[in-house]
Amino acid sequence: MELVLKIAKVYKLGITTGFQQWKRILLPCILLAIWHGITVSGMVKPILLPSPAQVFDAFVAMLSTGELVTHLGTSMIRVVEGFFLAALLGVGLGLGLGIFPLMFELMDGLIQLLRPIPPIAWLPLAILWFGIEEGSKIFIIVIGAFFPIFINVLDGIRQTDHKFVELSQVLEVPRRKFITKVVIPGALPFIISGLRVGLGYAWMCVVAAELSAGMKGIGYMLTDARALAQTDRVLVGMLAIGVVGKIMDSLLRVIEKKIIRWKESFTGV
Repeated sequence: MELVLKIAKVYKLGITTGFQQWKRILLPCILLAIWHGITVSGMVKPILLPSPAQVFDAFVAMLSTGELVTHLGTSMIRVVEGFFLAALLGVGLGLGLGIFPLMFELMDGLIQLLRPIPPIAWLPLAILWFGIEEGSKIFIIVIGAFFPIFINVLDGIRQTDHKFVELSQVLEVPRRKFITKVVIPGALPFIISGLRVGLGYAWMCVVAAELSAGMKGIGYMLTDARALAQTDRVLVGMLAIGVVGKIMDSLLRVIEKKIIRWKESFTGV
């Protein structure tokens, strides 16, 4: 009897797990079917929306020639470099302004003045300062990714429960220990969220920078394909960005679960 119950339990777990996996790919499958139906029906010209089969053929061709890997690899390196610098600046300044009120009063006005300026608006200055090569693109990525990271870190520091602040004062806990043991651990969910948002902005900025200047990168590839009316290649580039961005975001989520154990119970975050 016990063996039967164990088998039933395993079977039920397998069904549940399988259903959970299917839920993840259900919507993409539906969208793919709709896309295929639209292209087969002839409602849209192939030059405007090629079929999934055409896009897949273009993907295989670009993969075999190494073109996709070359351009995507170039953009990935730029994103990683710019995102790393933006993370250092965003986390560092966010912690500094959140912990030291005087520093916040001195710099908040300037930061709030610069924050609404779109990253792409910095491109003319970036080209003048750094040229059309790597420096200008890294600069644009840093500008774009910095503010989401900074704002989230600052909010995370400032949301520290006042009860903890009062308790630390009563117990005369050293300020340094309070910051390292209470404030920063409490802000970790905000820091990780800021990094995830900043990573998305980094990809948007690298494509925008490469669309405007440069001879390599996924943005340049999209511009070249658009000029030649190769819509299938444009879609391949867009999907490649989405897949790589998803993988990088998943890596951040793995790190998040490693350092913030209590968030594991919250699904779909």
